[in-house]
Amino acid sequence: MIDNKHNEDFEIVDRINKGETELFGILQKRYFNQIKAVIRRMIQNEDDVEDLAQETFIKAFNALERFQPGYPFAAWLYRIASNTCIDFLRKRRFTTISISQSVSNDEDELYIQIEDMSNKADDQMLIEERSTIIRNAIESLPEKYRLIINLRHESDLDYKDIAEKLDIPLGTVKAQLFRARKLLLDELKAHSIFSNLA
Repeated sequence: MIDNKHNEDFEIVDRINKGETELFGILQKRYFNQIKAVIRRMIQNEDDVEDLAQETFIKAFNALERFQPGYPFAAWLYRIASNTCIDFLRKRRFTTISISQSVSNDEDELYIQIEDMSNKADDQMLIEERSTIIRNAIESLPEKYRLIINLRHESDLDYKDIAEKLDIPLGTVKAQLFRARKLLLDELKAHSIFSNLA
């Protein structure tokens, strides 16, 4: 039987899908710690846990129109989180190369990586094309988001170091990274070669 909390989730999702997108913050606040707990059972590094939790909510937001009422929202989120972790772990098992120098070799960067098959001319051209698109997408971000993406993924700073460098609260770092990644993901999805991004 679906309880009142689940009914409230369904109502919020419906309102978000009708245009009240700011309400997604309610669902994120409600379930963020639970999602981190799910991810922490699979991933050891706490910064990775934080990043994957944010990625889970980005994916959930982008897929919200496909959410089926009657299925608990929390369970739907847990499935997205688990799949995100599985994808993350699977990619770490393979030898990969970053498709953009501007995002360094941090394997959690929106999971936009491909296997190293540079000995094939066509594959090398695709790598270079994707690299250019990613660089341009990052450059198109507002300055504060471009800076924080580069600090996290090019300079490989952790959240605390970024907060100290920019002299902003740790929570602001996390919020800005979440927003920057969503903007970047939305920009990349406009290109056909990234059309498979969740």
